[in-house]
Amino acid sequence: MASVSDCYKQSLLPSFLYSSIPNSFSLDRLLNANNPSFGAWHTSKLDAPAPSLSPSIKTRTFMIASPNEPGKKIEMYSPQFYAACTVGGILSCGLTHMAVTPLDLVKCNMQIDPAKYKGISSGFGVLLKEQGLRGFFRGWVPTLLGYSAQGACKFGFYEFFKKYYSDLAGPEYFAKYKTLIYLAGSASAEVIADVALCPFEAVKVRVQTQPGFARGLSDGLPKFVKSEGVLGLYKGIVPLWGRQIPYTMMKFASFETIVEMIYKYGIPTPKDQCSKSLQLGVSFAGGYVAGVFCAIVSHPADNLVSFLNNAKGATVGCEEAWFMGSIYPWTSPPYCHDWNTNWSTVGYL
Repeated sequence: MASVSDCYKQSLLPSFLYSSIPNSFSLDRLLNANNPSFGAWHTSKLDAPAPSLSPSIKTRTFMIASPNEPGKKIEMYSPQFYAACTVGGILSCGLTHMAVTPLDLVKCNMQIDPAKYKGISSGFGVLLKEQGLRGFFRGWVPTLLGYSAQGACKFGFYEFFKKYYSDLAGPEYFAKYKTLIYLAGSASAEVIADVALCPFEAVKVRVQTQPGFARGLSDGLPKFVKSEGVLGLYKGIVPLWGRQIPYTMMKFASFETIVEMIYKYGIPTPKDQCSKSLQLGVSFAGGYVAGVFCAIVSHPADNLVSFLNNAKGATVGCEEAWFMGSIYPWTSPPYCHDWNTNWSTVGYL
């Protein structure tokens, strides 16, 4: 029975969705709905001894097989599964964002003071001249903590909402509209994740763009709260949603599609026969390309996040809301429909 389970559970879903416990998700019914002949083959195999599949059957299938990994498997959608997703989100988001702190520092200053920071190379030169090498990692603590919290919520709640919406849709509609379910699950997860990120992002931007304001999170957070109150930490939540929700939707949907296409068209060897290093390389390539798409869709709102968190007392007024609404219609509040927009605010972007 175990050999059958390893053979037939092949899907377009990403490999981390696989489990040896079929009751955690109606994967059998989903495969049967997609391919009736496959369901009949599966039923016959369950009623008879399970011989190994021939190589021709494995190579002709259009679906990507999950890697056959030894060791104890985590039951899908169990507490251990969500804990693993949470830890993975912390490591993947927190550590990677902290590693690129110098680049993020230059980016934020280019958005706030483009006359002084005219480009990436010249921006690094200005930082090195004025603040030295230590200045390249200013704000790394709020970056690490903020994006670790965001990653934990993003990956954990993404799996939760994906299962929730899949159960609501049922196997038939999940097979037909799985991309929409991925998008809905990622958007729902990011709404929660940004609530955890927003206070750290506010302090990070202020520390990075105002030299002398604070050394880091420990002294920057009390100063920020004293100056603008606790609610001031969340004044950038709307543009943050406008930046991160399209970013996350693009990331999860495009990553899964890109990896699927690489294995289907770029690598002649089936995925389950590829080495661990090759699989890691494919995931890295898919993540890199998906990241480029993410940056394109999220960049306009990213400018507004930097502006709001840098300027004391700045809020999302009708001018900013109109600009945001012209790009992301769901972010525009109903009271801001004055067409006589003050374009000086948009000039900051």
